Order: sequence, then C-alpha cells, then structure tokens
Amino acid sequence: QVQLVESGGGLVQAGGSLRLSCAASGLTFSTYYMGWFRQAPGKEREFVGGISWTGTVYYVDSVKGRFTISRDNAKNTLYLQMNYLKPEDTAVYYCAAGKVAFGITRMNNYNYWGQGTQVTVSS
Repeated sequence: QVQLVESGGGLVQAGGSLRLSCAASGLTFSTYYMGWFRQAPGKEREFVGGISWTGTVYYVDSVKGRFTISRDNAKNTLYLQMNYLKPEDTAVYYCAAGKVAFGITRMNNYNYWGQGTQVTVSS
C-alpha cells in the first residue's frame, strides 16, 4: 500500500520560512517523479514544482527563487523549502508521485497523492 504523508505545515508571517516534508512508503521512491501541488480556498489545485528521479527540478514562475525542492532517496522523503513566504502562498500543499516523463504539471499524470498539509501565511 502506497502512502505519502506530508508534514511541516503551519502558520507563518509574511517573509518567513517553512519546510515541508513528504514521507513515502510502499513504492520504489527513487524511480518516481515527485511533485508538489497546492490548493488555495476556492481555487483549483495547481502545480508548484517537481523533481525527477535524477534530481532535475522545475518550478512555476511564482515560486522561483523562493522555493526549493529536494529529495532524499535513501530516506524516501521529498522536501519543499519555502522562503520569503507571501500571503498568496496560503494553501493546502500536497505531494504526489508518478511515472511522469512529460506533462509534469498535470494532476492526472500522478498516481499517488498525500493528504495535504496546511500552510497559512499572515500579512
């Protein structure tokens, strides 16, 4: 049984930092593309960024220079370091795993999802 469990969310002031983790089990973590998505209240879930099994990372423009995605294949864990947080970053953040070669921004290309962790940025 595949499980993805996010942690590290919370309330932070604008300009602050948080580090999210996503612990994976039940899959060969090192062979999966891992993505971070987020969903703000009243909005659709959106892609934030992702990392390939080789460590190649991709970010959407709105988080470039502020967010860093990394993975530790030995620990089966994905990370999202978020710096210089803004109120518009407030959302539930989800990690996802998929055998994705193309279309990394598309939700339906991911096979497994975590339950999400809330990030709230106050102004």
